[in-house]
Amino acid sequence: MMKIRRIQGDFTICKVVDFSEVNLQTEYCFIGKTKEENSVVCRTEDAPEHTLEREDGWRAFRVEGILDFSLTGILADISALLAEEKIGIFAVSTFDTDYILVKKESEMAALGKLQRSGGYEILTVDHAQTAL
Repeated sequence: MMKIRRIQGDFTICKVVDFSEVNLQTEYCFIGKTKEENSVVCRTEDAPEHTLEREDGWRAFRVEGILDFSLTGILADISALLAEEKIGIFAVSTFDTDYILVKKESEMAALGKLQRSGGYEILTVDHAQTAL
């Protein structure tokens, strides 16, 4: 059974001109750069002051443990389960694991759906003792 850990706090997804205002020392900071844009995902309180576009109100959770590159279908399974509930996701992957973001108003429904599926155990929030 896969374990999902809720991450405390609100997250923001934004586009920036450059990364000069991005604090890479924060606990959660994901950056993406393409020819078309510079994107940042971080806790709302750590979001750069100047953005081109910004969307607040996201909640995050991570797939616990280090995921081997040979594992397949984790994001596809989570996405499919949440799509059944009409819940959109924003996914970020690191070398070790996957992070899933959903809009704040969908957080409990998303985690409930994953738990009810029988394939996921929902763990407590990071930095808090609150259970789901």
